[in-house]
Amino acid sequence: MSPSMLADSVAAAAAPAISAGDTAWVLTSSALVMVMTVGLAFFYGGLVRPKNSLNTMMMSMVALGVVSVQWVIVGYSIAFGHGNAIWGGLAWAGFKGVGLDADPAYSATIPLQAHSMFQLMFAIITPALISGAIVERMKFPAYVIFIALWATFVYDPLAHWVWGYGWLQAKGALDFAGGTVVHISAGFSALVAAKMLGPRKDFKRVPIVPHNVPLVLLGAGLLWFGWFGFNAGSALAANGLAALAFTNTNTAAAMAMVTWVCLDLMRTGKATAVGAATGLVIGLVAITPAAGFVTAPASLAIGALGVLVSYTAIQIRAKSRLDDSLDVFSCHGLAGIAGALLTGVFATKAVNSAGNNGLLYAYPG
Repeated sequence: MSPSMLADSVAAAAAPAISAGDTAWVLTSSALVMVMTVGLAFFYGGLVRPKNSLNTMMMSMVALGVVSVQWVIVGYSIAFGHGNAIWGGLAWAGFKGVGLDADPAYSATIPLQAHSMFQLMFAIITPALISGAIVERMKFPAYVIFIALWATFVYDPLAHWVWGYGWLQAKGALDFAGGTVVHISAGFSALVAAKMLGPRKDFKRVPIVPHNVPLVLLGAGLLWFGWFGFNAGSALAANGLAALAFTNTNTAAAMAMVTWVCLDLMRTGKATAVGAATGLVIGLVAITPAAGFVTAPASLAIGALGVLVSYTAIQIRAKSRLDDSLDVFSCHGLAGIAGALLTGVFATKAVNSAGNNGLLYAYPG
């Protein structure tokens, strides 16, 4: 064997091997997360009044187009490029260098393009979440411009800080699947947007109730289904960590739904379908940052406590002049904060050696 052939053989042996199973799981998870945006369109569309239903659904669906284009042009490079602690730079702009080989910085067993498509689906649904706070009072063209700018200047840098080896990740921030990057960012942006736009003209003058509850339940079911890809897919491999995140996702959602129904029964004497759907979504939000760091019993506590925080916030918001139309801040911003804080309590190396022990396990004995 010639020296050049020997060098090529050594290089090939040293290169990380792409796993067909891991790649298939990440691509499947990407498709599941894409379905979440469709589910969100149904969920939001059923919660608003009939005259605004189609526009509301389009505010979710258009993000699939706008953010996908933005992601290829600059988004993925800003979020995950190997820049500095603040941003990823533009070396990968236009997907230059985003090929079919693995990048060990993110995963040694899947193509970089698989990683990019999985992360794209997160970037799509995040600005779509914000639309729930501003429905029925923002013009569609203005919203399209808003999500393109928001993705570029808010989401992408934040994703880099937490997941792209940025300064928050360097400080040990734990966010398994998007509690901070997705839900807290969307929740607080929704709060600001609702405050800036002000309330609807007929806010608190006429009843504003969901027009299609079956559509809400369909949307909630699709969100629950897709969230398995959202959380379990964040393991970036078909392994035990994915199974752990899958289990915790289902457990927290179920506990949150049960908790919401119980709270409704205690407060009003009856349970509602919209309440049950809202509760399960809050549980999914709350477990997102913790899904790969905690045990199943901890996910029960996170689901229940996440609902207690959001349920209380919604009651307070209902008595205020804040017109957060679909309670995005309470359900995503505050539930995301609750989940992030509880990650710091319940995280344990017993299930994920890559993380840190939380407060509950920090002191032996």
